[in-house]
Amino acid sequence: MKVVSNTTPIISLASIGKLSLLPELFGKIYIPQAVHDEIKSKKSYGYQEIDNPDFEVVSIQGNDYLGFLLNELDKGEAEAIFLAKEIKAEILIIDERMGYKIAQSQSLYSIGTLTVLQVAKEKQLIKNVKPLLDELIKKGRWYSEAVYTQFLKQVGE
Repeated sequence: MKVVSNTTPIISLASIGKLSLLPELFGKIYIPQAVHDEIKSKKSYGYQEIDNPDFEVVSIQGNDYLGFLLNELDKGEAEAIFLAKEIKAEILIIDERMGYKIAQSQSLYSIGTLTVLQVAKEKQLIKNVKPLLDELIKKGRWYSEAVYTQFLKQVGE
């Protein structure tokens, strides 16, 4: 299975010590050069964790349309969408709403960090989502009260 990730899901999962869920669930995770560069730009969550064989940095080949995406997205998001299209990824992991919408408009199956946690719970890689969601929020992720409540209800917590 080919899976591409944007920056935010990697940093978010690394911040709660659960980045290993990505390769456990999906195998190798492909990241575009811009995502790698964003994560490596400061020694923070994900900085060391992406330096392992489960994460493969791939340079996008063609970039004829990258400029159009950059009008709406940052470079990492744009390259993640572009890479997912280029390698015909089965899944794109992206959290930013605009990037998610654009990816879906390009027929890319897209999920976010919360879905990763949901699938991990379904596959019994984690027992509960709520403590991890609370920790994500403590580490700086923001979710509306409605999203928080609905998500926990959806996963049975």
